[in-house]
Amino acid sequence: MTDLDERIASVLREQAEGEIDTGRLLRGSRLLGRRRQVRRRATAGTALALVGVLGFTGAIRADVGGLAGRMPWTAATPETAPPPVPPLADGVPGALQRPDLVGTDPQVLHLGVDTARTRYLGWSVHSSNRVESIRFSVGDGHPVLLEVSPVAKTLDDTPIEGFPAQAVSGRLTFDGGVLRVAGTDGLVKSWQPFPGLYARAATLRGDVAALDRVAGLVRWEEARRCTGPVRPTTLPANAAVTGCSVDAAAFPKGLTVQLTVFRAPSSTMWMRLVYGAEMGEDTGRASNRDLGGRPGFLYPDGTRLELIGLPKVRLTVDFAWPFPGDRPAGQVDFTETDAAAVLAGAKVAKDLTRPQTWP
Repeated sequence: MTDLDERIASVLREQAEGEIDTGRLLRGSRLLGRRRQVRRRATAGTALALVGVLGFTGAIRADVGGLAGRMPWTAATPETAPPPVPPLADGVPGALQRPDLVGTDPQVLHLGVDTARTRYLGWSVHSSNRVESIRFSVGDGHPVLLEVSPVAKTLDDTPIEGFPAQAVSGRLTFDGGVLRVAGTDGLVKSWQPFPGLYARAATLRGDVAALDRVAGLVRWEEARRCTGPVRPTTLPANAAVTGCSVDAAAFPKGLTVQLTVFRAPSSTMWMRLVYGAEMGEDTGRASNRDLGGRPGFLYPDGTRLELIGLPKVRLTVDFAWPFPGDRPAGQVDFTETDAAAVLAGAKVAKDLTRPQTWP
């Protein structure tokens, strides 16, 4: 068991009789991922921005009703509502035409998948390490995670969610070969689709045939927007969105979106929206902050702010280093005022189950 597994297991044991604190798991997993990046890159600012090191949307996604957690590799049962599809980014070249643009714009995916033969389960862009990813169903519906980057070393260095931390480090060949992860059913295929772009596909099912089908399902010539049902309209001075992740595997009963906001040299905040069709309306948290005329709640640790009162939705911002005893030298945090401005200006879709209405 890795240190990440131990942290998750510990919190799950503590919460066995109550609701799982997905935020605490997320923050703990981010911390562990950032520590690995600090060791590799030796710069705290870059490491703090690499929210994508764990693969997609953090360690835990809220399950239907928000009452339990499950890993994002779990395939969802198809629902009657059409699954969300990232909208086309008109006028933007795909990876085939401009591989050098991959991972440079957190609002754009420079690839897509054939929706006639597969279903989007999620997508993400992290400009801090120039990785774009799509998680989608293959074959009998089990999920495959595809990640692409113009930098081979980035894919070789970055851990894959659900795999041992060092499963791929220094082992990817990018020649089409399949790597079997010792002690698991995990498989990783790495290749170069065309000059200037590197790809890796991973599955936990041990199905080589599924990995071999991946390349034929990808639309390398198209570009799509990394978008979800929430959009910040106000950012702190000199800050920018550097990461976007959408997990739609449980759609329309569940949905998770995470946006990363970064300001040099090391200030990072994470806006996270969790939607559950069966979530209780009453969180039990009384407003203790005013967010531009909207009720807000500052958590006791002083590092998380929530916009409350949204039906079936929890919208939070983590804006400071969550573990004071392990604070990196020179770490500079965003402030509560910064987080309040972001939440006050957040634009949330009225109906999260209708992607065509997403802002």
